[in-house]
Amino acid sequence: MEAKRVFDIFADICKVPRPSKHEEKISQWLCAFAAEHGIECVADEAMNVIMRVPATPGYEDHEGVILQAHMDMVAEKDGHVAHDFLKDPIETFIDGEWLKAKGTTLGADNGIGIAMALAAITDKELPHPAIECLFTVDEETGLTGAMKLKDGMLKSKKLINLDSEDDGQIFIGCAGGIDTLAKMHYEGERLKVKGERLAIRLSVGGLMGGHSGDDINKGRANANQLLVWFLARIWPQTELQLARIEGGNLRNAIAREAEAVVIIPMAYKEQIRIEWNHYVAQMEGVFGEVEKDMRLELETTEMPETVIPADKAYRLIMALCECPHGMIAMSKEMPGLVETSTNLASIKMKSYSETVLQQSGLTGKADPTAKRSHFIEVNTSQRSSIEASKHHLKWAVEQALAMACDEVTHGDGYPGWAPNPKSPLLNVVKKAYEDLFKNEPKVLAIHAGLECGLFLEKYPYLDMVSIGPQMYGVHSPQERLSIPSTERCYAWLCQVLKTL
Repeated sequence: MEAKRVFDIFADICKVPRPSKHEEKISQWLCAFAAEHGIECVADEAMNVIMRVPATPGYEDHEGVILQAHMDMVAEKDGHVAHDFLKDPIETFIDGEWLKAKGTTLGADNGIGIAMALAAITDKELPHPAIECLFTVDEETGLTGAMKLKDGMLKSKKLINLDSEDDGQIFIGCAGGIDTLAKMHYEGERLKVKGERLAIRLSVGGLMGGHSGDDINKGRANANQLLVWFLARIWPQTELQLARIEGGNLRNAIAREAEAVVIIPMAYKEQIRIEWNHYVAQMEGVFGEVEKDMRLELETTEMPETVIPADKAYRLIMALCECPHGMIAMSKEMPGLVETSTNLASIKMKSYSETVLQQSGLTGKADPTAKRSHFIEVNTSQRSSIEASKHHLKWAVEQALAMACDEVTHGDGYPGWAPNPKSPLLNVVKKAYEDLFKNEPKVLAIHAGLECGLFLEKYPYLDMVSIGPQMYGVHSPQERLSIPSTERCYAWLCQVLKTL
């Protein structure tokens, strides 16, 4: 490999657990790396790490540059894979020209960005101006590292974000986003079987999933939607009882798997099977060209002990059907760019601990009328490059989920990054690409959250671009990184540093 140093460092990064919200070990690893190489380093209260390397001889009078990437990775795995993201290393392997992981996310988003930055600042032969490396925490689930970065920590006025995923493309803008979280509290009812009844497990799996921003317009199915669409379809025809419903995992990943357990009268057994077979055929017709490995399965299962109260269960299914998902609008200014979207990310069944119930007064003993020991949590995320559209969409999602949920809240959100086509740094990065590859890179904005918008709030003078190697399937176990593209991207980064 031409960029062997980059891949060696990435291999070491893959040994360090670093799911979002759990970056302690990778933050410590970065500080140890800096100490080993005699690099000035500081970790702030949020565990962000900043390294500073002086200019090489002849570049002392040149303006410095910031190389920025995030430490955390999306922790997604296939259902059958036994992997503890808090303890286990990522197991990587090479498949032709691709680097992949065994049954989990690879974490090239954004570990490969860290690896390229570290390779550059430890390359004794590479001429460059003063470099600051900024490695942030929790980019994937809250952008809290960027939010908590204090004023005055960064000195340079140019920033290269290494968190993009498309070969030969320069990004100069990104969407803003906000999360909407809903909870439906309930007390499980003991199953009262009247006549012969049957428990059925409905499951959706094998979907591509992917990034809820980059992949939202690619026609991929959402497992949560496929499941609730069928439940809504059969509910009026049967005396259905809902015992279990769960699907999806992370707010920034399109749901790949979902399942429900329902109880029906034995008399409806054949009718349900016929309806299911018709439904499967219809969904294969709609998504079959994209979702080659889609699995929709129906099987009998053990009778559960409790069910969700019928009125609450019905309202939940209808609310989930009403909840929008997918691309909402395309940009009028930049052809091909998704402007506004939303992701029905996850449906989770949860229970309050007895301690929490006692503290909140929700136990039967404390308040017999407030039996709310269980709740179903629905997590969604909205994105838009137009601030007003982002908020209009979050209110639409809130209204849909409020049909069933007694608690709907919104996250703090994060701002978008407005494109600057006249950026001096953009011109340098474009020319470096053209000089190396005799081709012109594409200049685009991205429908995903980058930390650049937050950096601009604290450092409004920053001139920024974002680049990265080719990846596919990020935020899913299908994540793969192009080895040749990584080599090209690293050569490009080195050329930019030489030019600067």
